[in-house]
Amino acid sequence: MSPLSIVLAGGGTGGHIEPMLALAAALSRRTAPGDDTAPRITCLGTARGMETRLVPARGYDLRLIPPVPLPRKPTLDLLRVPGRVRRSVADTRALLDELAADVVVGFGGYVALPAYLAARRASVPVVVHEQNALPGLANRIGARIAARVAVTVPGTPLHRGEHVGMPLRTAISGLDRAARRAEARETFGLDADRPTLLVFGGSQGAASLNRAATAAADALTAAGVQVLHARGPKNTDVTVPPRPAGAAPYVVVDYLERMDLAYAAADLALCRSGAVTVAELSAVGLPAAFVPLPIGNGEQRRNALPVVEAGGGLLVEDADLSPPWIEATLLPLLTDPAALSGYAAHAAAAGVPDADERLADIVLEVATGDR
Repeated sequence: MSPLSIVLAGGGTGGHIEPMLALAAALSRRTAPGDDTAPRITCLGTARGMETRLVPARGYDLRLIPPVPLPRKPTLDLLRVPGRVRRSVADTRALLDELAADVVVGFGGYVALPAYLAARRASVPVVVHEQNALPGLANRIGARIAARVAVTVPGTPLHRGEHVGMPLRTAISGLDRAARRAEARETFGLDADRPTLLVFGGSQGAASLNRAATAAADALTAAGVQVLHARGPKNTDVTVPPRPAGAAPYVVVDYLERMDLAYAAADLALCRSGAVTVAELSAVGLPAAFVPLPIGNGEQRRNALPVVEAGGGLLVEDADLSPPWIEATLLPLLTDPAALSGYAAHAAAAGVPDADERLADIVLEVATGDR
């Protein structure tokens, strides 16, 4: 019997690419190296997405298809969408035939939509995974034709959605924060035993988080709380003066290459609530004060709500985030070990660290259904 051919469609942003690659890794772990029955995994992407760098770096085959951007508002560009879809679906259909695809797994976005439609034309079964609490257009369409639909957030309004969780890298899902804490704090130049706040706003940073955290630096560090703050590579104006003698460190970096070590170093995070961020924090049991992005359709707030309602974090609107709020709300929590421990336990209980394996089970069941 020939190896399974599994096609993964998740290009564009990290929110689509990272769960796709976590699933690819889980599928690859199902067979020994060199096993000629190992699934053949192909990732679909476009020439303009982050996948052109991330997918080859992880060792997976990447095939490019024409993108189909979907305007969020009615514009003249909307008139061009049908033609773009037809061209992209035709190219993707030819690719699925060439690969002899047994299943297509989509993660939403402008790569997934043509993959779903091409799979339907080619009679290839589809599995959909949705990262956000509010699904996008591509996955709402894909769910209607899919054999199985997996969601990250319970209650996601998607046709026949099954709560599976977010597939994560094993460096995150298998992280033992307590065991790595000393190493992590030493790596970032932090003290070994001080309570630690991690501040980050995604790969590019977040201006409102940067302003509020740095303005609260004196109060935090004077109280013995140290801070690890990822400002974003373009935000070089975000600085904190050297701390006075005896104050806790406030470490500012452009970007965190090792999020696993950042999570291990921290006792609490102040961050946005993108789907991957929320899933990672709950999987490792790190409580957070979530500051949803104030634009879009409100999905970041919905992403965080299950963890917050479970007692694993706090929610503060972007407009309400301020130095006084940090001092009044986060500072007492950071200096209360028992309260932090309770939040951490509730955060961990809300996490799904084996979502990659759960999704792999579904994909293999669908792919082998007709064999």
